[in-house]
Amino acid sequence: MLPAVAGAALNLIVVALLYLIVAAKCSVAQSVPCALRQYRTGSVCVCNVTYCDTLEFEEPITVGEFLLVSSSRDGVRFGQSRGWFGNASKADFIPEVKPVPKQRFARSTRPVTIQLNRRRMFQTVVGFGGAFTGAVSYNLGKLKPALRKSLYRSYYSKTVGIGYNLMRIPIGGCDFDLKPWAYNELPVDDPMLTNFTVLDERDTSKIAQIQELMDVADNHDIKFMGAAWSPPRWMKSNNDWSGSSRLKAAYYQTWADYHIKYLQLAKDAGLNYWAISTGNEPMNAVIGFLFVRFMSLGWTAPSQGKWVGEHLGPTLKNSDFRNVKLFSGDDQRYTFPWWFSQMNQGHPNATNYLDGLAVHWYWDGVTPPALLDQAAHLYPDKLVFNTEASLGDKPFQTHGPILGSWDRAESYITYILQDLQHSVHGWIDWNLLLNEIGGPNYAKNYVESAVVVNATSGKEAYKQPIFYGLGHFSRFITEGSTRFETISSDSGVIVVGFTRPDQKTTLVFYNKKSSSCEVIIKDPERGVAQLHLPPKSVHSILYA
Repeated sequence: MLPAVAGAALNLIVVALLYLIVAAKCSVAQSVPCALRQYRTGSVCVCNVTYCDTLEFEEPITVGEFLLVSSSRDGVRFGQSRGWFGNASKADFIPEVKPVPKQRFARSTRPVTIQLNRRRMFQTVVGFGGAFTGAVSYNLGKLKPALRKSLYRSYYSKTVGIGYNLMRIPIGGCDFDLKPWAYNELPVDDPMLTNFTVLDERDTSKIAQIQELMDVADNHDIKFMGAAWSPPRWMKSNNDWSGSSRLKAAYYQTWADYHIKYLQLAKDAGLNYWAISTGNEPMNAVIGFLFVRFMSLGWTAPSQGKWVGEHLGPTLKNSDFRNVKLFSGDDQRYTFPWWFSQMNQGHPNATNYLDGLAVHWYWDGVTPPALLDQAAHLYPDKLVFNTEASLGDKPFQTHGPILGSWDRAESYITYILQDLQHSVHGWIDWNLLLNEIGGPNYAKNYVESAVVVNATSGKEAYKQPIFYGLGHFSRFITEGSTRFETISSDSGVIVVGFTRPDQKTTLVFYNKKSSSCEVIIKDPERGVAQLHLPPKSVHSILYA
């Protein structure tokens, strides 16, 4: 038996060799680190015309090897560590991974156990993304070309960015525009839409930017989803952009034709849509018109069901765009699942035309996620997508960006985890980027965004903690990943787990506690791994 001192020295040599091996492996694909800038409200990562951080790594290929990517309130952004799963009876095969620590934290005394159960499988994920609004297009036009391209890669590259594959685009105008607008505003009372023959220059510019994005990010697999906020005013009962409104019955078919004309013009310009929705937040012009000051079109569920069952559904399915998916809802969680049953009251075949159910997150804090499961159970053949999320929209919230806010990142992380635990197949953020005040927005409805650009100089952009929270999902939970049951022994550590199409396993978990903790992952197929998690930290683990 070796003396204790000699044994300790040997252990140190073994550990040193292991870290050298890890360093050698990491050198194959090494991320450009975050250029951290501290504000009173937190830390951001700064991108400019010559520098922008990336997320690059070599995926584990040996069975039992894992990659751990971590971000934390204390300034870590996509920090990387590697380790191995081992036999639970051999503690020397259970590495302790410490991706941070710049300082010591008080630890929880009892380890948190995460148990994997692949025998219980749930939904398959389509992907993640953000919205390309008029405000996004306008802000991109203010940036230096090199910075703009870096942001394209940051979001949509599969090798150096966070791997987005979904994009939501307004059909016509929305609140994040310089002013409200729609196609065929003139002539009025024109059911044949005689003036809807070319794309508006705002859409022409937007599509050119999106095509540049696809080329720069080397990603031509993006699924585009369209949604209209409002038709031209002459189609509406109140002849106005906002306020209490309904679609005039005389224009039910015209409004359906409007969508087909848009899809055709977009296709002619090189943008092929994967899906459209029946319209953004129909309740805004039914019960929300007293405080909503931007474009909207009101529907009750039965009247929308009638429109879908008799007009939009058949028109879409009998057109060249019959393969474009149709989502409905596109409103808050409290509309689930009753909205869809009420659509069938308006027309018995309404939901038969639907491929998906779209939900927004703005009232998630007061409505239970079980409503999503109920909708998925009642309509098992439909996709469930979150199609919009942002912060700063409520009267009691700070409007616009809070630079470096980890609290806002935590809201995103925990609600995405909740959605994934409750049947959601896809998750789309709101504006990809906004300016310093959270706009432009003609209704002054300024909100937060994951990337904030300095539109004054055009030379800097600030990746918020939200960006990194999103990336822990979008880069690792690839399209076609199927969720399996994961059980955490502590409600302070939230986790989801997926088997990817490449048969690798990925977990995303968040330590929401204000203290660090030890986590033991128990995978019946791979063994056990032990991790040390700093307080308020999010992690993605990937292993073969």
